[in-house]
Amino acid sequence: MASEAARRRQELAAEGQRHLEETIAAAFQILVSMNDELCNAGLWSSSSVSAAAAAAAAAGPQHQHSATPPPPHSADSDAADGGGAPGPGGSLDEARHRYKSAVAALRASITAVSSCAQDIGSTESEADHAEIERLEERASALRKEIESKNKQVKLLMDQLRELITDISMWQSPCSV
Repeated sequence: MASEAARRRQELAAEGQRHLEETIAAAFQILVSMNDELCNAGLWSSSSVSAAAAAAAAAGPQHQHSATPPPPHSADSDAADGGGAPGPGGSLDEARHRYKSAVAALRASITAVSSCAQDIGSTESEADHAEIERLEERASALRKEIESKNKQVKLLMDQLRELITDISMWQSPCSV
Protein backbone atom coordinates (compact mmCIF):
# COMPACT_ATOMS: atom_id res chain seq x y z
CA MET A 1 0.00 0.00 0.00
CA ALA A 2 2.84 2.36 0.84
CA SER A 3 4.54 1.74 -2.52
CA GLU A 4 1.26 2.40 -4.34
CA ALA A 5 0.84 5.66 -2.44
CA ALA A 6 4.45 6.63 -3.14
CA ARG A 7 3.98 5.84 -6.84
CA ARG A 8 0.81 7.97 -6.91
CA ARG A 9 2.64 10.82 -5.21
CA GLN A 10 5.45 10.58 -7.79
CA GLU A 11 2.92 10.66 -10.63
CA LEU A 12 1.24 13.74 -9.14
CA ALA A 13 4.61 15.41 -8.66
CA ALA A 14 5.55 14.75 -12.30
CA GLU A 15 2.22 16.15 -13.44
CA GLY A 16 2.74 19.20 -11.21
CA GLN A 17 6.20 19.70 -12.71
CA ARG A 18 4.70 19.59 -16.20
CA HIS A 19 2.02 22.15 -15.24
CA LEU A 20 4.69 24.39 -13.72
CA GLU A 21 6.71 24.27 -16.94
CA GLU A 22 3.57 25.09 -18.95
CA THR A 23 2.85 28.04 -16.64
CA ILE A 24 6.38 29.38 -17.07
CA ALA A 25 6.17 28.98 -20.85
CA ALA A 26 2.81 30.78 -20.92
CA ALA A 27 4.18 33.62 -18.78
CA PHE A 28 7.12 33.93 -21.15
CA GLN A 29 4.70 34.00 -24.10
CA ILE A 30 2.84 36.88 -22.42
CA LEU A 31 6.11 38.82 -22.19
CA VAL A 32 6.94 38.07 -25.84
CA SER A 33 3.45 39.14 -26.95
CA MET A 34 3.66 42.34 -24.92
CA ASN A 35 7.06 43.07 -26.45
CA ASP A 36 5.71 42.43 -29.95
CA GLU A 37 2.78 44.75 -29.38
CA LEU A 38 4.92 47.48 -27.83
CA CYS A 39 7.38 47.29 -30.72
CA ASN A 40 4.66 47.37 -33.41
CA ALA A 41 3.73 51.04 -33.87
CA GLY A 42 0.85 50.00 -36.15
CA LEU A 43 -0.96 48.60 -33.11
CA TRP A 44 -0.84 51.84 -31.15
CA SER A 45 -3.97 53.94 -31.17
CA SER A 46 -3.65 57.18 -33.10
CA SER A 47 -5.31 59.15 -30.31
CA SER A 48 -2.78 57.93 -27.74
CA VAL A 49 0.09 58.70 -30.17
CA SER A 50 -1.13 62.26 -30.69
CA ALA A 51 -1.73 62.69 -26.94
CA ALA A 52 1.80 61.50 -26.21
CA ALA A 53 3.21 63.82 -28.89
CA ALA A 54 1.25 66.75 -27.47
CA ALA A 55 2.47 65.95 -23.96
CA ALA A 56 6.06 65.76 -25.23
CA ALA A 57 5.70 69.08 -27.06
CA ALA A 58 4.19 70.73 -23.99
CA ALA A 59 7.07 69.51 -21.85
CA GLY A 60 9.48 71.48 -23.93
CA PRO A 61 12.53 70.60 -25.98
CA GLN A 62 14.66 69.61 -22.98
CA HIS A 63 12.30 66.70 -22.11
CA GLN A 64 11.67 65.30 -25.58
CA HIS A 65 14.21 62.52 -25.09
CA SER A 66 12.49 61.29 -21.94
CA ALA A 67 9.02 61.01 -23.47
CA THR A 68 7.58 57.57 -22.83
CA PRO A 69 6.35 55.51 -25.76
CA PRO A 70 2.61 55.38 -26.20
CA PRO A 71 0.76 52.50 -24.49
CA PRO A 72 -0.12 49.39 -26.48
CA HIS A 73 -3.34 49.40 -28.42
CA SER A 74 -6.33 48.12 -26.49
CA ALA A 75 -7.70 44.70 -27.30
CA ASP A 76 -11.22 45.96 -27.90
CA SER A 77 -10.22 48.13 -30.87
CA ASP A 78 -11.01 46.79 -34.31
CA ALA A 79 -7.89 48.16 -36.03
CA ALA A 80 -5.77 45.37 -37.51
CA ASP A 81 -2.23 45.09 -38.76
CA GLY A 82 -2.03 45.45 -42.50
CA GLY A 83 0.29 42.44 -42.85
CA GLY A 84 -2.33 39.89 -41.81
CA ALA A 85 -0.89 39.47 -38.33
CA PRO A 86 -3.27 38.87 -35.44
CA GLY A 87 -5.30 41.85 -34.38
CA PRO A 88 -4.17 43.99 -31.50
CA GLY A 89 -4.21 42.05 -28.30
CA GLY A 90 -4.79 38.77 -30.17
CA SER A 91 -1.55 37.00 -29.34
CA LEU A 92 -1.44 38.67 -25.94
CA ASP A 93 -5.00 37.60 -25.16
CA GLU A 94 -4.19 34.08 -26.34
CA ALA A 95 -1.08 34.03 -24.14
CA ARG A 96 -3.09 35.33 -21.15
CA HIS A 97 -5.70 32.62 -21.68
CA ARG A 98 -2.99 29.96 -21.94
CA TYR A 99 -1.36 31.31 -18.77
CA LYS A 100 -4.64 31.31 -16.82
CA SER A 101 -5.35 27.74 -17.91
CA ALA A 102 -1.84 26.62 -16.95
CA VAL A 103 -2.11 28.31 -13.54
CA ALA A 104 -5.49 26.67 -12.90
CA ALA A 105 -4.04 23.26 -13.82
CA LEU A 106 -0.99 23.90 -11.61
CA ARG A 107 -3.21 24.86 -8.66
CA ALA A 108 -5.31 21.71 -9.15
CA SER A 109 -2.13 19.64 -9.28
CA ILE A 110 -0.79 21.24 -6.09
CA THR A 111 -4.10 20.56 -4.36
CA ALA A 112 -4.00 16.93 -5.51
CA VAL A 113 -0.43 16.51 -4.25
CA SER A 114 -1.36 18.09 -0.92
CA SER A 115 -4.39 15.86 -0.43
CA CYS A 116 -2.38 12.80 -1.47
CA ALA A 117 0.33 13.74 1.02
CA GLN A 118 -2.30 14.15 3.76
CA ASP A 119 -3.84 10.78 2.88
CA ILE A 120 -0.43 9.16 2.88
CA GLY A 121 0.42 10.98 6.09
CA SER A 122 -2.70 9.68 7.83
CA THR A 123 -2.10 6.15 6.51
CA GLU A 124 1.53 6.30 7.56
CA SER A 125 0.50 7.79 10.88
CA GLU A 126 -1.88 4.87 11.51
CA ALA A 127 0.81 2.42 10.46
CA ASP A 128 3.36 4.21 12.63
CA HIS A 129 0.97 4.19 15.59
CA ALA A 130 0.34 0.45 15.20
CA GLU A 131 4.09 -0.16 14.87
CA ILE A 132 4.77 1.93 17.99
CA GLU A 133 2.17 -0.03 19.97
CA ARG A 134 3.67 -3.33 18.80
CA LEU A 135 7.16 -2.17 19.76
CA GLU A 136 5.98 -0.96 23.17
CA GLU A 137 4.36 -4.33 23.84
CA ARG A 138 7.57 -6.07 22.78
CA ALA A 139 9.62 -3.77 25.03
CA SER A 140 7.32 -4.53 27.96
CA ALA A 141 7.67 -8.28 27.37
CA LEU A 142 11.46 -7.91 27.18
CA ARG A 143 11.50 -5.93 30.46
CA LYS A 144 9.56 -8.73 32.18
CA GLU A 145 11.94 -11.31 30.74
CA ILE A 146 14.96 -9.29 31.93
CA GLU A 147 13.41 -9.00 35.39
CA SER A 148 12.91 -12.78 35.50
CA LYS A 149 16.49 -13.40 34.28
CA ASN A 150 17.85 -10.96 36.89
CA LYS A 151 16.06 -12.93 39.62
CA GLN A 152 17.60 -16.16 38.31
CA VAL A 153 21.06 -14.55 38.15
CA LYS A 154 20.66 -13.29 41.74
CA LEU A 155 19.63 -16.79 42.87
CA LEU A 156 22.63 -18.34 41.07
CA MET A 157 25.00 -15.77 42.60
CA ASP A 158 23.66 -16.52 46.07
CA GLN A 159 24.11 -20.25 45.44
CA LEU A 160 27.65 -19.61 44.17
CA ARG A 161 28.48 -17.65 47.33
CA GLU A 162 27.19 -20.50 49.48
CA LEU A 163 29.20 -22.99 47.44
CA ILE A 164 32.37 -20.88 47.77
CA THR A 165 31.76 -20.61 51.50
CA ASP A 166 31.28 -24.39 51.77
CA ILE A 167 34.43 -25.09 49.71
CA SER A 168 36.50 -22.72 51.78
CA MET A 169 35.30 -24.43 54.99
CA TRP A 170 36.25 -27.88 53.64
CA GLN A 171 39.72 -26.73 52.66
CA SER A 172 40.49 -25.03 55.91
CA PRO A 173 42.44 -27.02 58.46
CA CYS A 174 40.34 -28.54 61.13
CA SER A 175 41.04 -27.47 64.58
CA VAL A 176 40.38 -29.98 67.33
